[in-house]
Amino acid sequence: MNKFEELEAFVAVVDRHGFSPAADKLGVAKSILSRRVSNLEKRLGVQLMQRTTRKQSLTDAGRHFYERAVNLLCDLDEAEQMVSEAQISLSGRIKLAAPLGIGIGRLSKPIAEFMELHPGVEIVVDLNDRQVDLVAEGFDLAVRVGHLQDSNLIARKLANVGFAVCASQDYLDRHGEPRHPSELSDHQVTVYTNAQIGQQWYFYDDNKRISPRIKYRLSANNGELLAKVASHGLAIIAGPLFYLQEYIDRGELVPILTAYSKPEAGMYAVYPPGRLVSRRVKMLSDYLFEHFREAKI
Repeated sequence: MNKFEELEAFVAVVDRHGFSPAADKLGVAKSILSRRVSNLEKRLGVQLMQRTTRKQSLTDAGRHFYERAVNLLCDLDEAEQMVSEAQISLSGRIKLAAPLGIGIGRLSKPIAEFMELHPGVEIVVDLNDRQVDLVAEGFDLAVRVGHLQDSNLIARKLANVGFAVCASQDYLDRHGEPRHPSELSDHQVTVYTNAQIGQQWYFYDDNKRISPRIKYRLSANNGELLAKVASHGLAIIAGPLFYLQEYIDRGELVPILTAYSKPEAGMYAVYPPGRLVSRRVKMLSDYLFEHFREAKI
């Protein structure tokens, strides 16, 4: 009976969302991996996973045990790295989640540089605008933009994110330019569905908050799509500058309502709760922090 192999098998199945990809990762047969997880459940006397022909999902006991198992494996990994003669050389896998626009536009360069510095590190990047469940989906680190709502997460601010309200010149020529946020009720706007509508469409005039009533025909869970559509003259868009700035620079979108401020948000490196952060993940976070140094993006 090898408790370490059982823990490793269980965590790999959860992280890789299945026995086959986990077996490929660990370099063992799928049947061996399945037997290790079954032996673990028998030894503990509790079912950790619900198995179907298509997928596996954690039971409540499995979710709690997964957090502790990851902690133990990370602790062991950290101890091995500390006593290894090759301590300076990082190795291992990092699973990172980030929004699509941030990932392509802002993270590609520092990730490439980090991997050049540490050839033994493998990084799996999931670019998705939805807010992933770090624990349930096995992520080591996520980059998030906005006001963090989950107080259990461990967050580190990387940069400030500026926002703008824009429209194409063609749209403004046809429909006129709103001079006050209240006039947005007479215009078509786009809505980003991964954020609350009220968070996207509010302004400040001095210290007074203005929340205009809006109407929209187009909503999407991806900001780049909305920016592209707005550049074709359909509607007004409100969004972060990290994907609007290139449209502004090319003259495809024109900032409007610039006299009314929109508060900046933060970009954060976020860790799952209840998990020991491995040295490689900590060093990637440190590298991202030094790369951005709380700049405005």
